[in-house]
Amino acid sequence: MNRDLWLPDGDLDGDHREFARTIRAFAEAKLLPHARAIDEARQFRREMVHDLATAGILGGPLPPEHGGRGWSPLQLALAHEELGAVCGNARGFCAVQTGLVAQCLARYGDDAQRRRWLGPLVRGEAIGCFALTEPEAGSDVAGLGTAATPRPAGGWLASGQKWWITNGGIADVMILFATVDRALGKNGITAFLVETRREGLVRAPMPGVELGHRGSDHATLTFTGFPIAADEVLGGLGKGFGVAMGGLAAGRLSVAAGAVGIHRAALAAAVEFTAARQQFGQPLARFQMVQERLADLLASLHASRALVHRCARRRAAGTETHADVAMAKLFATEAAAQAADAAVMLHGARGYSSAFPVERLWRDVQALRIYEGTSMIQKAILGRMLADG
Repeated sequence: MNRDLWLPDGDLDGDHREFARTIRAFAEAKLLPHARAIDEARQFRREMVHDLATAGILGGPLPPEHGGRGWSPLQLALAHEELGAVCGNARGFCAVQTGLVAQCLARYGDDAQRRRWLGPLVRGEAIGCFALTEPEAGSDVAGLGTAATPRPAGGWLASGQKWWITNGGIADVMILFATVDRALGKNGITAFLVETRREGLVRAPMPGVELGHRGSDHATLTFTGFPIAADEVLGGLGKGFGVAMGGLAAGRLSVAAGAVGIHRAALAAAVEFTAARQQFGQPLARFQMVQERLADLLASLHASRALVHRCARRRAAGTETHADVAMAKLFATEAAAQAADAAVMLHGARGYSSAFPVERLWRDVQALRIYEGTSMIQKAILGRMLADG
């Protein structure tokens, strides 16, 4: 089995190759042994946070002055590919903890907010969440209904509900998005950086059983007279829509890279299984139809990675456009979904059981087509750009 065909190593210079291998070794040693168990138990593993922090992954893309390691966007993409290939729950946690929360805080927060929270987030001593999505406001961020009403003594009282908030049930701090004036539309949306353990907030697990990412924490957050202090505004009053869009753009690169990891793992599992499985007197991998499927998966894997790395390099150069990350997320997540589906089919009945990893990969990848903007939203972004010239 020629692993060089789907690992990123051959496409990288020496430093990036060694970086990818270091993250891969961590993921295989610290995450892989628990990936199936936390999925089947539907249990968030708090020890994972400690392991990610100790390895420097939680602070990876943050600048050194904030306790990070100053990763480039390409290093971030490589790291999240490696995490995604092994445990989607770990990659999703990092996307929220580091991308949506810590990086937004580093970019938009004031000195006091950074001093209070960045260190604990990087060290894994505090967990963060990004409280944006609502039952009636998913893709339509500007339509969110959670309201922050001014208090005579200063500050606000928030009321409303958020749902599908990753880390929401266990977070110590959150970026809460609420409107301070519905008449202003998106210009009334404000981001608040608030501690979660105060009156006026009820947290509960999402109802039902998630299709995938079952080792993650997903919660509903209900706010009733939730107090917010005047100094807890993040990024400026009425500037929350921009904070949200900036966070989602950062998250989309993580999702796209994680999809490459799932794609890679699905292809590797399919190659290994079809090479060993004997049918009609020969390995499945010797049948032309099987080879055709595997060849398609290999080609689309490299195409996905190329788009992700292109986006990362353009982000580092300051030339990235909304189209770059939209194309990367759209293509990588859809290709990964096709790869996981093909891997399940090539495993036959075995692919229908959690005893083989492809079943979990198939379930986990579905969320990546939805998180940080659905595939349809990415197409709308690209289509609008083309129509507008």
